[in-house]
Amino acid sequence: MNEEKTFDTLNENKSEEQQEYEVVSDINPDLYFKDNEKLGDDKFLTQKSDGVISGIYDWIRCLTFAISIVVLCLTFVFRLVDVSGTSMQETLHNNDMVLVTNFMYTPKNGDIVVISHGAEYEKPIIKRVIATEGQSIKLDYENDRILVDGVVYEESYIPGSTFEGEIGDYEIPEVVPEGKIFVLGDNRKVSLDSRKKQIGLIDVDSVIGKAQFVAFPFNDFGYLY
Repeated sequence: MNEEKTFDTLNENKSEEQQEYEVVSDINPDLYFKDNEKLGDDKFLTQKSDGVISGIYDWIRCLTFAISIVVLCLTFVFRLVDVSGTSMQETLHNNDMVLVTNFMYTPKNGDIVVISHGAEYEKPIIKRVIATEGQSIKLDYENDRILVDGVVYEESYIPGSTFEGEIGDYEIPEVVPEGKIFVLGDNRKVSLDSRKKQIGLIDVDSVIGKAQFVAFPFNDFGYLY
């Protein structure tokens, strides 16, 4: 009897808030949440719309970032250059596309380089570096050979004669001046290069970069060295 009285007393002392909670708790959960969903349709649609807009914004931001990286790479790291003409055959052919790097690059003997222009020639050209600043250079036409620092310059990429009988009209200094390079095409018979006044010695600042790979056509894809 005492226990029943104690229970009734506790029940009477419950706050209105607690009693209201018990009433809500007794509601059928399925009906309760169904009604809530109906009441929250507008809010749900608004959140969904905001999510779509946010997703589009994130996608545009990622695309912009990717494009920026590509532009920076093409400007400071590498670029694709089309080969025009036959002056570098058989190493490179007309319409080949080469990957050129230019980040922190300094020309070296044997490098194939893309050059913005020559002394009197305004079009870009692609040639091979034969001698750099401070090196002595001699084109020994009589013996069909090139001497760099007094040593015969070995050129395994030349299939025939070193000069193919083509003698230039440019007076080449005995020593390549500071900031200059001496370049030749691999196809010496037709190449317009440092043997000619139109090209002459090349300013290092005029070197766009070093050709590394043939990127196209795919059947010629490969490293150039």
